[in-house]
This record gives sequence, structure tokens and C-alpha cells, in this order.
Amino acid sequence: MLTINFQPFPNLESERLVFRRLKDSDAPEVFKIRSNPERMKFIPRPILQNEEEALAMIQMMNTKIDENTDINWGVCLKNSDKIIGFMGFYRVQPESYRTEIGYMILPEYDGKGYVSESVTTMLNYAFNTVGFHSVEAVIDPNNFGSARVLEKNGFRKEAHFIENFFWNNEFIDSVHYGILKREFVK
Repeated sequence: MLTINFQPFPNLESERLVFRRLKDSDAPEVFKIRSNPERMKFIPRPILQNEEEALAMIQMMNTKIDENTDINWGVCLKNSDKIIGFMGFYRVQPESYRTEIGYMILPEYDGKGYVSESVTTMLNYAFNTVGFHSVEAVIDPNNFGSARVLEKNGFRKEAHFIENFFWNNEFIDSVHYGILKREFVK
């Protein structure tokens, strides 16, 4: 079984971005992302109603880091400490050397390659530092932007599940992507 230890917190860096632990002061940006109906249309999670809920979300994510169960980073441009998004690994399965990647970014940063750059950086950490064997991503089949990011980063579509998730009083589909360590090219 893989031993997971996110202590000390692993700050990361890419060409244009820095990845740091989320802080309480990031609540306005987290709220802006998670309260935006357009951002949330492909995410089967409740839309945040206020900054207090964003603060609680940050605290929950940081507790999971402290417990070595999941990890999230606040992602900033190198010249700023203000986050443009948050990204991380969820549903960590140390017994299977596997985890799931997730990412959300403020809409004004779309189309600039930041998410793809972030995914590459996080995959490098997952495979070459933590020692995961595989990383998966689960997306809405209509989230074509996310599918492009995943495919650009070497993920392959592994499955399309029909009505496998119940959300908002309806059954919805999910598409599962995956990448193995040996397939990862930084």
C-alpha cells in the first residue's frame, strides 16, 4: 500500500504558476468560482451561497491535507498571491496507488492554458513524488473543455457510464478518463 504524507505541505511551481496551500483569505475567490452557475453546471455539488460556506470548504480541504487523505492547492500566477483557481487530488486510494484529479478556475482565466499547465504539474507530483500508479478524472460528458485538457495531458477515455449518478433529482452520465504513470510524459 502506498504511504501518503502531505507534510510538510508540498508547494509546487510551473512556468507561470505557483501552487500553495489554500488560506482563509482565499474565500472570496473560492466563493466566486463555486457560486457561479456557469462554472458549476458540470459539477454535481451544491452551489455555495456565501463566503462563509467557501471558508468552511477551505477548512475542510485543509483538514483532509492534515489527515493525508486528499490534497488541494490554491493556484496563483507567479506575480500574485491571489488564487485563480484551486486544484487537487480527491478520492485517494493508497491501497490501489490511485487518485482522482479535479480542477476549477475563475472564468476570466479560461483559454490561457493554465489548467493544462496545472494538470501537468500535478501529474508530475503525483507520479514522481507521491508514487501513484494511476490518476483518473471523472467529468460530465458535455464538459468538452475539460475533456480537451485531459486528452492534451495524455489521459485516455476509459468509460462512459449512463445515468450512474443521481443529482438534483435526475440521473446523470459520467465519463471516466485515466492515465498511468508509464504513460505520463512531462
